[in-house]
Order: sequence, then structure tokens, then C-alpha cells
Amino acid sequence: MVQSNLSKYLVKLIHEEPFFSHILMGFTKIETEQISTAGVTSIDDNLTLYWNPKFLETLSTKQIIGLLKHECYHIIFNHCTTRRQEPHRLWNMATDLAINSIIPEAELPEGGLIPGKALDLSKVPEDYREEYTAVSNFIKSLPKNEASEWYMHKLKNSQELKDAMKSMEKKAGECQGDGSPGDGKSKGEGKDSDENGSGKPQFPGFDDHEGWGDLSDEQKQQLEGKIKKVLKDAVRKADRQNGWGSVSGSTRELLRKMCENTVDWKKVLQNFVGRRLRSNKSRTHRRINRKYPYIHPGTRHNYTSHIAIYIDQSGSVSDSEIEMFFGALTELSRQTTFTVYHFDYDVDPKGYVWKKGSKTQKATRTMCGGTSFHAVEEHFKKVKDSFDGYVVLTDGGAGKPQKCVKRRCWVLLPKTSLAFKHDPVDIVIEMRK
Repeated sequence: MVQSNLSKYLVKLIHEEPFFSHILMGFTKIETEQISTAGVTSIDDNLTLYWNPKFLETLSTKQIIGLLKHECYHIIFNHCTTRRQEPHRLWNMATDLAINSIIPEAELPEGGLIPGKALDLSKVPEDYREEYTAVSNFIKSLPKNEASEWYMHKLKNSQELKDAMKSMEKKAGECQGDGSPGDGKSKGEGKDSDENGSGKPQFPGFDDHEGWGDLSDEQKQQLEGKIKKVLKDAVRKADRQNGWGSVSGSTRELLRKMCENTVDWKKVLQNFVGRRLRSNKSRTHRRINRKYPYIHPGTRHNYTSHIAIYIDQSGSVSDSEIEMFFGALTELSRQTTFTVYHFDYDVDPKGYVWKKGSKTQKATRTMCGGTSFHAVEEHFKKVKDSFDGYVVLTDGGAGKPQKCVKRRCWVLLPKTSLAFKHDPVDIVIEMRK
């Protein structure tokens, strides 16, 4: 039974990687050939590890250990629950890029996405060679050690990547056998696009992330709470018994911070924006007027958020940090519509509206001078009648502005702070990678 084959690696994990061993203790482990490689999912609120025995047979001991660590990180970082993004195929790639930055390359199975490294194209069918080459060049251009959301932003904004994936999907649709739909064979014998002969292209990556999209928000929150408890126990045990294994110092510090009872900066930002609501009244006969029922129309209230966002584009903020700002705003746009202005020593008056649920905006730099928060406050005074408050995304490196005429929120880059003591009514949030 293959279960025993996996068990010996789980035992090895106890001795060599006790931190990951503790995480995996709470998993249900299922052998299956329904997926081509391995993956984690949730069944009846239980975390479940799937693996294909044929896939494991192709791996070395070191690669199986690396695979188990990889799946643990997906769960630890909530990639499959509350942080999950769409389209899921791009999110799978983004999370793999983030995780594989912190696992030694020698431990990763073939086919893993590693930032800064080209893909192995030796086994790619000739039909898909051009598309895989485009994907490979893009992956090679990416730096290591960025957050999943950062990689997701890059993936979404790469036209070259989009064209390559569309082409792969189109070819897979055109080469279903000899014209008989669903026969599962591609053009020519032995040229199946994936191991299962489904006709679908096997996109880069060595694990499967399916099944998470069916979870409700409530189920995702419950699972996140369960995962956080498991992580806390694993971190405490690793610290107490010196059981971190190969986990690097920087990753240990990150995992410790995740266990702290700190406030999620993204939720604080969303709450700040969400509280700045304005009621737009309109009359409608579909609502009953309480004072004059069926005589006068009733009142409908449409609550909308009117917030201005100022993005620091001064020379002290790098292009990658501006991309981080845009990544945060992409998540915020799921909740509400807002207006964006760029600023350095002055404010660009040509603001633009970022609508709720719209496509990801491309991170752009339009300015590169000094920094002035006075300019931001002065600009906001001119447009204050259109907004209920404003948010400044910045590194904090400038003098203190005047007291805000409404509500103000400072969103600071990781490990930065305001160069002054902020007003008591201001909200200050430090971003985390």
C-alpha cells in the first residue's frame, strides 16, 4: 500500500523537519490517481493532502520532503482560503513563485516555478514550445522573495503571458483527437497535452490547487482560524525544542509575526474606507412612505464610499514599492470605488476613478521628485466636498501637514514610519509583505 511509502517520509520529516511534521499531523492523507501530482484541499472542513503514487515514484527523497514543505506553506500562508484570488490558474502560479523562493531549489520537483530561473523545456511537446518559451522568459525575469500578491499583479499585467496561455488553451481545444470530441488524444500518438490525456495543456507547476473555490467565505474564515491555531502550536514547539529544521531565520521571524495577535492592516484599511459612507437618497414608489403610505413615494438610500487615495510617487519610493501600493489597492477595489491621485512635491490634479470590481490597474509612475504632505492636504481642501476622507500611501518621509479637514489614513510601506507625530484622529497602518 502506497500509504506506507508516504509514511516513511513523514517519519523522516519528524527527525529532519519537525516544524513541518507538526503542521502535517492535522492533515487527512489520501492516495489517489485522480490528480496527476499532489495537492492540498479541504473536505468537510478537514485539511486534506492528496498525492499520486506514480508521481511520488518519480521523485527523490529530498524532492518528496520539499513537496511536503511546499504544500504546508500553501496552508500556512492561507493561499487557498482567505487570500485566494481569481483567476485561480494565475493565483496558483503566483503562490508557487512566492513559496519556491524560500525552499532550496534542490528540494523542488521538476516543473516547479522558481523566480529568476527559466523552465526546463526539454519535455515540452513541440506544439507548445513557443508558448512555454514565452512563459519561461517571463518567469526568469522575476525576482525572488516577493509576496504572492506581488507576483499575481505581475502575472495579470503581462500581455505576453496572457497571449501564451490563451494560445495553449486554443491549441488544446483544436487538437481533441481526430475530430471526435472527447477521445482524449491530441494530434499524433504520444502527444497528449497532459498525463491524463484530457487534451488540456499542463500548465507550469507541480501541484494541484483545485477544490478551494467551492468554499463559502464563512468556511474559509473557519479554516483560517484552524490553520492559525495549528501554526501557533507548531511555532511554539519549534522555538521550545529548537525544531525549526531548515526553515531560514527570516521565514521563522515571519511565521512568528503571523502568530501574534496583531490587526490585519488590510482589514483596517477596508474598515476605514467602509466607515466613510455617504447616503444618496432617491424617491421610489417601490418603497412605502411611512408618513404618507401609498400617497407619496418612499425613500431609497444608496450607501457609497467617497474616498480619495494619494499615492506617493517621490524618488524615495521605488518602482517595486509603487507596485506594492497598487497591489493593496487592487484588493481594496473589491470593496468599493475610490479616486486616485499621484503626488510627489505636488499633486497631479488629473485623478482617476478606480471602480469597484474593475480589472487590475497597471502600476504606473508619473512623478519622481521630492515629497510634500502639505501639497496633499492643500489639494484635498479644494476637493473635500466630493469626498469623506483620504488615504495616503507613502514611505512617510516628509514634514507634517496641517490637521486634516476631514478623516485621514496613512498607509506606510513595511518597516517605515512617519517622520512626525501624527494627529490623534489620524489612522496609521503599516503594510506587511
